[in-house]
Amino acid sequence: MTAKTISQGILRSIGILAGIILTLYFLFKIQSVLAYLAIAAVVALIGRPIVLFLRRKLKFPNLLAVALTMVVMIGLLIGIIALFVPLISEQGKNLSLLNLEALQQKINALYIEITRYFGASPASINEMLTESDLGKSVLERLDVGFIPNFLNSFLNVLSSASIGLFSVLFISFFFLKDSKLFQNGLLMFVPNDKEKGTVKSIDKINNLLSRYFVGLLLQIFVLFLIYMVTLLIVGVENAIVIAFLCALFNVIPYVGPIIGGVLMIVLTMTSFLGMDFSTVILPKAGYVLIGLVVGQLVDNFASQPIIFSNSVKSHPLEIFLVIIIAGLLFGVVGMIVAVPGYTAIKVILKEFLAENKLVKSLTQNL
Repeated sequence: MTAKTISQGILRSIGILAGIILTLYFLFKIQSVLAYLAIAAVVALIGRPIVLFLRRKLKFPNLLAVALTMVVMIGLLIGIIALFVPLISEQGKNLSLLNLEALQQKINALYIEITRYFGASPASINEMLTESDLGKSVLERLDVGFIPNFLNSFLNVLSSASIGLFSVLFISFFFLKDSKLFQNGLLMFVPNDKEKGTVKSIDKINNLLSRYFVGLLLQIFVLFLIYMVTLLIVGVENAIVIAFLCALFNVIPYVGPIIGGVLMIVLTMTSFLGMDFSTVILPKAGYVLIGLVVGQLVDNFASQPIIFSNSVKSHPLEIFLVIIIAGLLFGVVGMIVAVPGYTAIKVILKEFLAENKLVKSLTQNL
């Protein structure tokens, strides 16, 4: 081996490494665009059944079917946003955001009532919290002075999100209009002898994920109905919006229901501040807790098994392990994308490694 050959190999390796670094840097800089593409792909998958229904059953032209589907989805989005306006306004009044001292007094009053009801003195609880590191962090967060800053940050994010919303809708329209647009772009990087298998995999993934996301919406709707009925019976203001918000948290597997449940109970208790704790606030919170348990039982033993078995063709235990592993590796985002990502990987493996024993056992239902 000559020095020239060695130097050429070194230069080639340096060039490849530099290309990889530049590519990763480029992807990092356009991460917002990649996020828009990912969200638009999900929106297109959700809208795909509607487009197919309008085209095949009602014989609509493709452009008209896509336009009508986008109008429906935009209308739903506007309706959801409109629902949250009275909740924000009402909670702003209830919590007296313009009077931080009054808000602090209400929280302290509720805290004192809870500790007294359970037979503990506020002084002993404060001493125990002060001595622990966790307690110190909790006490620091009880200072409500952060609320104005949080609202300002939220408004800034909301204003910048308008650009992202327009981008997602624009991309989603073309994904729905030309269902082969994403496929053709992907095939540019696939060898010719792999194109047929890739096309077959993409079609299978589209069908499975469309059914999964539609099933996920159905799951959220069932929880929304259970939560809404519970809150209406209890007499909580803005029951519809609170129920929808807490049901929406179930998009995050396992952790989301806990967050949504805590949020629902807290909003229920703050809705009745000023009333007697033992005869009004605590019983109503208990009724809400019962509704939460019923909703989760229905979701865990009815909704989720039906969705997983009929949409992504995976066993619930298999899905549980995948979600836990994804959560440990990538956090909350990993838990959200675990099921769609795992489904896509299974389809690809079945297409290209169908004879492998492990792949065959994992994909036997696909």
